[in-house]
Amino acid sequence: DGHSHLSAYERKRLKNITENAKFFAALKLHESVPKCRDSCSVSECSHCSRPKPKKVEDETARRRSMRLLRVEPSIPVSETAAQPGAEGYPEVPAGPVPMIAEDQAEDSKRTEALLNTWMRISELKVDDADRHTPDMERYQKSLSSMVLSEENIRKVVKSRVCSMAIHPSESTILVAAGDKWGHVGLWNVSCGSEEGAHIFIPHNLQVSCMHFSPCNPAHLLSLSTDSLRCGDVTRAVFDEICRSEENFSSFDFLEDNASTAIVGHWDGDVAVVDRRTPGTSSELSADIGFKRTRTVHVHPTNKQYFLAAGLMDVCVFDVRYLKPKGNQPVSSLTGHTKSVASAYFSPATGSRVVTVCADDKLREQWNTQVLLIFKKQPKKPQPKTMKPTKQKPAKTCLMNMNTKCSEEHCFLVGSMAQPRQINVFQDTGKLLHSFYNLDCLSSVCPINVVHPSRNILVGGNSSGRLHVF
Repeated sequence: DGHSHLSAYERKRLKNITENAKFFAALKLHESVPKCRDSCSVSECSHCSRPKPKKVEDETARRRSMRLLRVEPSIPVSETAAQPGAEGYPEVPAGPVPMIAEDQAEDSKRTEALLNTWMRISELKVDDADRHTPDMERYQKSLSSMVLSEENIRKVVKSRVCSMAIHPSESTILVAAGDKWGHVGLWNVSCGSEEGAHIFIPHNLQVSCMHFSPCNPAHLLSLSTDSLRCGDVTRAVFDEICRSEENFSSFDFLEDNASTAIVGHWDGDVAVVDRRTPGTSSELSADIGFKRTRTVHVHPTNKQYFLAAGLMDVCVFDVRYLKPKGNQPVSSLTGHTKSVASAYFSPATGSRVVTVCADDKLREQWNTQVLLIFKKQPKKPQPKTMKPTKQKPAKTCLMNMNTKCSEEHCFLVGSMAQPRQINVFQDTGKLLHSFYNLDCLSSVCPINVVHPSRNILVGGNSSGRLHVF
């Protein structure tokens, strides 16, 4: 072939070039070119000239949004909540779910140490701390002694932290965090090793509220959009307490024994749930006149009263007189000009209420004991004769994040200020202390929780990371 001196690859390449040339020659493309290319102008020859592009006005009408035209879509939109299918997690079924870590579906031995620690510290009785008359100077010094170190930072859940709870144990720091994909992460901070944190999947959707049971901290109750579950470490199972097609937002216990709870719905209603009754339905669903209910919080000493917050509404209701329709608040806290994110009673006496609003102001209401007429209550008061009272906020201060009461006369709030920090305010509006660490804390912590008796603060961020001061 005259190319024996070439390599096999080069001979193959020349063969391909020859075959391609013969193929294009057989198509006779040169004969299809117009003979007049050199003798006429492009504008005069119909063979050489290209078709002119259509003018904008000749084009068909531009597609417009059906939503802007207020036209119903031809395909019905599903009303069910979006599932986290992009993450590839299997759907959690209704009913009990075994307490097995996500990465140990077949072998749960690695989580035994964590669960055994949770069970052990739950058997110890915790003394109630005296928080009625705190020494502000001593309290401020204790806040200044709290620090954040690298070993006390851990990514506990995979996505944004939506709720947290801290075990009341005074010997071991055990923190639970819920994220937007229904995960619950447990972290034994005192363990100090990589095996101290594990992820469980008891829910399908966002875990918006969590509490350890006040009477039995071996129970961790978590609220998702569609269900309320109780994680019982003694049986290693997440029991289902309540399930509904309504979207749950928050809950709080109505009794010290944690047998009943008030649950808020995103559509504004509230429900009463009794854990002792069979089934997963609520005992009562009540319309309180809200368009949104973001948080509910029960008074610490007079547990027949609960606080509901949502949109621009912050009201106190009496759970004894709830009914399906026509509920009236015992009192209303006014002054909010934008959406209210949360509202909480002070933890010891409930004589104060602090709220956070989208207008970047924290408002504190004083003397709610007089407001709610806790003393000298009639034996059978009639709700029709109870006139709701309105109270303007006693103190306001500029702020921009979520908030929660830490002491009777103090509350803490996450901040978007630089450097990133968590602030503690006194009830007078005075900034008492700022938690920050230039080396370890570089993100906003919108979700925060404090230990009920120890000087421990935990802040959670949008990436699933927890910071323990």
